[in-house]
Amino acid sequence: MRTWSHLLVSVALLAPAGATTLLKMSMNDLILQSTSIVRAKITGTRTGTIGKDIYTYYQLQLSETLKKSPIPPAEFAVPGGVSGNLRQIGIGSPVFTEGQEYVLFLWTSRSGMTQVLGLTQGMFNLTQDASGATVLKRPAIADQMLDKSGNPVTDAPVTMKWSELRDLIVKTLPRPAATK
Repeated sequence: MRTWSHLLVSVALLAPAGATTLLKMSMNDLILQSTSIVRAKITGTRTGTIGKDIYTYYQLQLSETLKKSPIPPAEFAVPGGVSGNLRQIGIGSPVFTEGQEYVLFLWTSRSGMTQVLGLTQGMFNLTQDASGATVLKRPAIADQMLDKSGNPVTDAPVTMKWSELRDLIVKTLPRPAATK
């Protein structure tokens, strides 16, 4: 299952400037392939480099963890940023606002770097609807997307109640085996 997420990151990072191709991920894909799912507020940023690549690291204030990883994420990396007088743009990379609360589907690699799974597909803004219920939203993604067979697909906006996401996560994640 991790093969698709590695392919997604590779395709997105190696695409020519101005063009990104993403593997379309369903909500179930995001739930199953993420190493953690959190509700968090962005509290700050920093930039760093790995080789010739620049990353922006966003610090998190966690308010709820819906899928726990062995080490709760304190920050995550997004391709692109400014280092000295050099700017790199991570085509297809999500943009975050300090102080804004999000639901994030995160994936941590073996090297320990945590990133948003599926780039913008794994990032949802939190708002309140007219009844006061918490709702997560993600606009349609304009970048080119392919399904798992390699066919072009069009993305659609996602709107879901917070309670529906929590229920879906419980239904989707495998239950731990009972111990005797």
